[in-house]
Amino acid sequence: MTLRVMLVDDHAVVRMGFRLLLESDAEVEVCAEADSGESALKLYPEIQPDVVIMDVSMPGMGGIEAVSRLISKDPQAKVLVLSAHEDTVHPKRLLKAGALGYLSKRTAGDELLKALRQVAEGKNYIDPGLAQQLAVQQFSGEQNPVEVLSEREFEVFMQLARGQSVNKIAETLFLSPRTVGTHLYNIKQKLAADNAAELTLIAMRNGLLSP
Repeated sequence: MTLRVMLVDDHAVVRMGFRLLLESDAEVEVCAEADSGESALKLYPEIQPDVVIMDVSMPGMGGIEAVSRLISKDPQAKVLVLSAHEDTVHPKRLLKAGALGYLSKRTAGDELLKALRQVAEGKNYIDPGLAQQLAVQQFSGEQNPVEVLSEREFEVFMQLARGQSVNKIAETLFLSPRTVGTHLYNIKQKLAADNAAELTLIAMRNGLLSP
């Protein structure tokens, strides 16, 4: 049985590379590609792929918001996230949002195909190196400072850290500028930051911005 996959990444060259890798397996077909979370959400109902392979850092709403909205529309959707991030905050947030798998973009090709098959079966798959980090963190009780943020606050925080304005964030996340302003106030309070530059620094220090 052929596994039908939708690739979601804002870089055409990256999508091409993953398409070639995935289709090296005769039982995998890349049936659709999208360059943003927004376009993925529009395409999904029409394509109905077996698995969505999605990047985290994309212009617009980004991976976490896209996964959350996709799962709210179709709770049976199977999402495998590919990320350049090395932190433990993103995988926790994405798995909580409903993704079944999380894999580093540096992972070997056979690992990606293995993860794809597990996610297609409805099973969780976490990058082995990351799974070890998460286990150690849980055992030691360590917590990344941004983990105090709510799901929505984290989304606003990441948009701000990438240099987006309050109005642009409001447009992207379908919120009012006033609501975004309230989130911004709460984020600054929780992270003891005075301005957007300090928030960007916090994101960089904690490995939350892609290289």
